Amino acid sequence: MKVLITGFDPFDGASINPAFEAVKRLPDEIAGATVVKIEIPTVFGKDGEVLRAAIAEHHPDIVFCIGQAGGRAKISVEKVAINLIEARIPDNDGKQPLNAAIEEDGETAYFATLPVKAIVNQITAAGIPATVSYTAGTFVCNDIMYRLLYLAKTEFPSLIGGFIHVPYLPEQVVSLPDGTASMPVELMTEALRIAIETTVTVDEDDQNAMGTIM
Repeated sequence: MKVLITGFDPFDGASINPAFEAVKRLPDEIAGATVVKIEIPTVFGKDGEVLRAAIAEHHPDIVFCIGQAGGRAKISVEKVAINLIEARIPDNDGKQPLNAAIEEDGETAYFATLPVKAIVNQITAAGIPATVSYTAGTFVCNDIMYRLLYLAKTEFPSLIGGFIHVPYLPEQVVSLPDGTASMPVELMTEALRIAIETTVTVDEDDQNAMGTIM
């Protein structure tokens, strides 16, 4: 069993991205599975090229992509990616597409094939705040999640995959408004470890309700 896990590089003028900071601290083996860790660019299209090359090179069974959701207080395990780019800010190459499809021949949306609810349940059982999220946004995080699931649909049908958002690091919120959420990198890394362990070891997802009213 092999797991590929990616984290984005810093973007929007930041010097650090908690996604890759957490990813790179993971052990090289979890629950008997080999863990391959790579950093990917916060660039529309280029992110998918790097991901596809890594899948072709390492032949993983499971792929996790990790990104920053500044302002969220919990680990957010994403359920769905949509075929839309609506960039409020430029990516790291200065591109800012608006109202654009990610893949012209792709479906409107793809659901994660990870055991999303089981992951959330196991992370929260460890005392780490986590939730299912039903929006990965419309920036590069949604872009890479959609591209991953598109690749699984069109080229790598046995691949299991999905996306997890992590909060800011404490050092990122020092100059932000009071109450801006953050989480220590050690907790983020432990949450990702649990997510991998859960995906490797469970046979089916949990069935408790995790939907939202609004």
